[in-house]
Amino acid sequence: MTKLTTLDLHPLYRNAIGVDRLFDRLINNIEAPQNNYPPYNIVQVNEDEYFIELAVAGLDEEDLEITQDQNTLVITGAINVSEDLNYLHKGIAGRNFRREFTLADHVEVVSADLKKGILLIQLKRELPEAMKPKTIAIGHVSE
Repeated sequence: MTKLTTLDLHPLYRNAIGVDRLFDRLINNIEAPQNNYPPYNIVQVNEDEYFIELAVAGLDEEDLEITQDQNTLVITGAINVSEDLNYLHKGIAGRNFRREFTLADHVEVVSADLKKGILLIQLKRELPEAMKPKTIAIGHVSE
């Protein structure tokens, strides 16, 4: 029995135009190690609005950084742990993190808020007028 060690999607490139980036992302997500910290939720409000909730207990606004570079949303957190404390039990995760989300085209961050240890990031998709569907009237071609 042979073991599948790589996923080759190159035969699919022949039948797809302009989606090379999609295949590259798929490969990168399959090969990337899975990180489950911090836990998060993604909620769809309606067809064009979403929000992401991240559990970031112990972090203040100045400990967090949110950046959007094209279709990638990056959230990083840096926590300062005091070395002077003598923990008898340390059950609350206190570590730095970097969480990336791939956004669909034309999705932008609307706002970010931190309440009760939950970072709430609101997202909205706004298609340019030229990309919105339009109805084409059927008429006679004059000669």
